[in-house]
Amino acid sequence: MTRNYILIYLAIIGTTSTTLAQSNELFTIYLVRHSEKDHSSPNQSDLPLSQCGEQRSYALSNFLSDVQLEAIYSTDYTRTLSTAHPTATSKSLEIQTYHPSNLEEFARTLLNNQQNALVVGHSNTTGYLAGFLIGEEGEDISLDTYDRIYQVDVSGTSTKLHLIHSSFECDE
Repeated sequence: MTRNYILIYLAIIGTTSTTLAQSNELFTIYLVRHSEKDHSSPNQSDLPLSQCGEQRSYALSNFLSDVQLEAIYSTDYTRTLSTAHPTATSKSLEIQTYHPSNLEEFARTLLNNQQNALVVGHSNTTGYLAGFLIGEEGEDISLDTYDRIYQVDVSGTSTKLHLIHSSFECDE
């Protein structure tokens, strides 16, 4: 009889520990602004990446090479999709597009998905999205700043933002 109580007790503890571990699972969301644009392009409404921007996008893929990404998100612009493409290819992941008009809702989606993810956005969205993810106010990124990688670590209801400055140098 005592043995049965011990087995039931161990089963309850095991279930509780598993539930707690799942609710406090750690995941990381990386956010970047798209790489440098080619301002000489005739398509001024949807600028592609410059040669330097393409190089930076491959450098980002190398930076994330040891990260186990589960999802990649990008706005539906040539420059953001091209920034995400090298990483998506190396990870064999499809790029999922999001609309930047409701960043607060997108932040909730990212947190609810609980996945290691890369999100490629713009100078006027990336800093704000990072803010929504950590529950603080975000800000625009300067138009000439491309070296920021926002790393948001999430564990349960706790979030921590790390701002990484990439050491990438263009070979143009």
